[in-house]
Order: sequence, then C-alpha cells, then structure tokens
Amino acid sequence: MTILSTPSPPPSHPAETRRDHSLTRAAGKVLARRAAQAVGVTLAVTITCFVIVQNLPGDIAFRIAAGRYGYDKVDASTAAEVRADVNLDAPAWQQLGGWILDALRLDFGTSLVTGASVTDELALHLTATLQLAAVALVLSVAGGLLLGLLAAQNRGGAVDRLTDAWVSLVRALPPFILGLVLIIVFSVQLGWVPAAGHGERGNIVLPAITLAVGLSGLFARVTRDAVAQVLESGHVHFARTKGLARHVVLARHVIRNAGVTLVSYIGVQVLILVEGVVVVESLFAWPGLGHALVHAVFWRDIPAMQATVLALALIVVVVSTLVDLAVLALDPRTREAQ
Repeated sequence: MTILSTPSPPPSHPAETRRDHSLTRAAGKVLARRAAQAVGVTLAVTITCFVIVQNLPGDIAFRIAAGRYGYDKVDASTAAEVRADVNLDAPAWQQLGGWILDALRLDFGTSLVTGASVTDELALHLTATLQLAAVALVLSVAGGLLLGLLAAQNRGGAVDRLTDAWVSLVRALPPFILGLVLIIVFSVQLGWVPAAGHGERGNIVLPAITLAVGLSGLFARVTRDAVAQVLESGHVHFARTKGLARHVVLARHVIRNAGVTLVSYIGVQVLILVEGVVVVESLFAWPGLGHALVHAVFWRDIPAMQATVLALALIVVVVSTLVDLAVLALDPRTREAQ
C-alpha cells in the first residue's frame, strides 16, 4: 500500500531570512522611538498651549462668553458666570492636570463655547484636513514627478529651464495670495467652482490647488536632481548597454533607486501641508484642523485648541514614522543604522 505524502515547502533562503529579521528589528526600533516621541510631543504641546492661553491679553471668561452669547450680550456678570461654569478660578496646575488625565483616556472634554464634545468635533475637522491634504498631495506629486522626470532626461533643455522658473515662481508666491488669485479668476470671473465652503461639489478644488502648486515645484526640483544623479550611475549605463528599453530602465533602475529620496521628500511635503492648512483652510472656510484652530484661539476655547494642536503635532509624528518605515523597506543599508 502506497502512502502519498504532501511535499513540504522548500526552506527559506538564509539571506532572505536575515533580511526579514533585520527589517523587523529595525522597524521595531523605529516604532519604539516614535512612540516615545509621541508621548513627549503630547506633554510639550499641551503644556505650551495652556501656558500661552493663560498669558494672552484680555479676560478669558469674557472672550468665552462673547463666543457663547455674542459681544453685545456680555457684561461683567455674564463673564463671572462663565468663569464659575468652566472652573477658571481653579489653580492652573489643577486645570492642566485634569486635561492631561482626560486626554490620556482619549476624552478631550467639551468645548467651552459650543458645549459640544471636542472629540466629536475633532474627528470631523481631522477628516476634512486629511481629505484636503490627500488631494493636494496627489496633485503635487503627480505634477512634480512628471515635470521632474522630463527635466532630468533633458538636462539643460527647455523643460529643465521651465522647472527652474516654476520653482522660483511658486516659492515666491505666498499661499494666501495664490488662493485669492484663484478665487478671483475661477470663482468670481469664470464662476467654475465655489469660492469657499464645504459640502458642495467643487469646494475642495481651489484649496487643494492652492496647496498643491507650491509643493509641486519643490517636488519637481527634488525629483529632477535625484533622477539625474541615478541616470549618471554605472548600473544605469550598464542597463542601457544591454539594450533595455528606455521605460524599462526608468522603472527598474532609475525610479526605484531614486525612491528613497522621493519618499523622504513626500514626508517633508506632508509636514509642509500641515503648516499650510492653517492659512488655506481659513481663507477658503474649509472646516479642517487649521480653521478650527483659528477659531479656538480667538474664542479662548482651551480644550478645543489643545486637542487641535495635539492632533496636528501627532500627524507630524505619524508621517515621520511612515516615512522611516518606507525608507527601511526600500533601502537595506538604513537598517544597520537603527
């Protein structure tokens, strides 16, 4: 009687096993380091925001009352009621300590102005910001990557000179000026898209373009320099002498080797987006974290302001973590440095 046995899978190659272990070990170190950084950022941002608000000019209770009822309905007695209601007379260390303990439980309290849950409002603002940032990032990377590749393959040519001019132009143009120009041209004059707001079709177009234009020029320059450097390397020249098609050389050897630099710079672009959303969201009345932060600071809404700034800071930590992990996966040499 013949017994059929299922063949066992071939053993893993020792080199592949070592690479997997080194990647896992390096990724674990990155995650541990970034987790500790997130804790430090949380404490630093919370304390800094609280101290800044406490030292802003004016009566905090009066400003909160004005946000609740309007300036024309606020007097000394109303401000006193608000001060007692939100416990502003408690010692500063007690107010700060209570907020930190609640934040560790992911409970950011309620807005001092609207009375709504800060966590619920933060989720809505965070979703809007991520949506705007994602569209702007896709536009900037697509345009910058295409322009940079063309410039790198035609160094000194018309496209290369156009890239230099584009970078200089968009870096010299502040986002709020560009946003106003786009509103005047495409909304007021042409009427193609809404000027501001959220929820209507086309609302995201102008703010996304405003953010993407400035980033596309920088990404085009970085792409151009990174690809040009790889094109001059020996392995690319060898690939060409083997008769590989131009698009194959670009896909297999050029873009892949330039990917470490490009991925790192995409992370930088996201960080620039985090800074830019404050101005652009306020200009276009886009209900993201930047827009919420401006209102929270104006009305002295301490819980809302601390939660918003904390979310922006943690976005930076998360993006930095993702970039580190991507670089580890693309470039084995970086794993030994962890």
